[in-house]
Parts: sequence; structure tokens; C-alpha cells
Amino acid sequence: MTTTVRPAWVTAAVRPDHPDATLLLREYMTEMVVRYYRRPARPGEVDAALAEMPSDDLAYPGGVLLLAHRGADLAGCAGLRWHADWAELTRVFVRPAHRGTGGGAALLAAVERRARAAGVDRIRLDTRSDLVEARALYARHGYAEIPAYSHGPYAEHWFEKKLTPGSEGAG
Repeated sequence: MTTTVRPAWVTAAVRPDHPDATLLLREYMTEMVVRYYRRPARPGEVDAALAEMPSDDLAYPGGVLLLAHRGADLAGCAGLRWHADWAELTRVFVRPAHRGTGGGAALLAAVERRARAAGVDRIRLDTRSDLVEARALYARHGYAEIPAYSHGPYAEHWFEKKLTPGSEGAG
């Protein structure tokens, strides 16, 4: 019998201007542009999207950005924006080579731990209709669809998860 050892997922908070964060946020936004327009990104489109939806508030005191490594590989990210008693989940991204290996679940568990530690009682998010994998991930991990709480140009579905103190967010 052969046992396969899978690399562990590890997350750490970094500033959005950290070189690894800048790289992943650009990859995330490139994928968002490509999927939205259903074609390759044109010159300047990713830069325009990054400017339209900046991530610089995903740092203290406004939020947090987590980078995920799978083994030695930079593999994904997720961010939280702080509100009065809730947090908004954003920028959930797993690099294609690491999809299907538990990265989404690891990122959600990590942001939920951060949110609980900050005294937040729920996490909300909005997403687009074309991001069906993301919507399925959120539903699998206890996020329920709710009425609109935001009115962004790309918000088509809204989710919320109530956090219970001390429970783990692995779903």
C-alpha cells in the first residue's frame, strides 16, 4: 500500500503591496476580466479593473489579506474587509494548478478564524453569476444566499455565514 503525502496549506497575512500579493491579485483580476468578457484580456483591462476595485484596504486597520502556500508553492489568497460586527470576504483565489486540492476550504477556514479572532459574528460576500465554482464552494461551507447588502456593478449573488464562537471554519 502506497501512502501519498499531500502538501499542507498554510496561510499568512501580508500587506496588499507585498510582491507575492501583487502577483496573486493581478492573476485573480486577470481571471475575473477573462471570465466576465469571455475572451482574453485586452491591454490595459486588468490594470483598469485593479484601479476600479483596489485591494489596498485589505490591510490594518481596514482589513486583512491572507496568502496561501501549498507546500512551498504560492497557491492562493483571500481577503476580509472589516465592518462594525461583520466582515466582507473578497479576493478568494486559488491558482489553477492547485484547484481541487482543498485550497478553497483552507482559505475559508483561515479567514473565518481571523474573523472570529477579531470579534466578528458573520461574514458576507457578493459574487457574480458566472463564478459558479465559487458559489458552490461557499454553499458547501455554510454560506447561505441572502438579500442584496451591496450594489456593486458585479454583485449578482450575496452570501452570509454566521460564525459561532470557537467553531472551526473548515465547513
